[in-house]
Amino acid sequence: MLQFEFFGVGSSFKNLIMSSGKILLGVLAGLAAGALLGVLFAPEKGSVTRKKISKKGEDYADSLKEKFDEFLENVSEKFEEVKEEVTDTVEQNKAKSDKVKKDMKTATG
Repeated sequence: MLQFEFFGVGSSFKNLIMSSGKILLGVLAGLAAGALLGVLFAPEKGSVTRKKISKKGEDYADSLKEKFDEFLENVSEKFEEVKEEVTDTVEQNKAKSDKVKKDMKTATG
């Protein structure tokens, strides 16, 4: 992480991951609270309620998997962007360094 922070892109990448993690945690907490309230206030027989909960659980699991896949895709895209920025910056700095070395050799030579 220090390498990314050296080039000024680490903090934005870290903030993206932290805020996305908080959103995911909030979604999970909301799903759990909704399922609990659904069980507590269910007006139907237990077997019917269990079937509904099972179906809803499957729906939520599928939805959560989609959201998690999107999250991973977004993080991967951001990582690739940061990696390209760092690579470009390193190449630019190397070219500048090589030019300075050449100029110094010419000046002293």
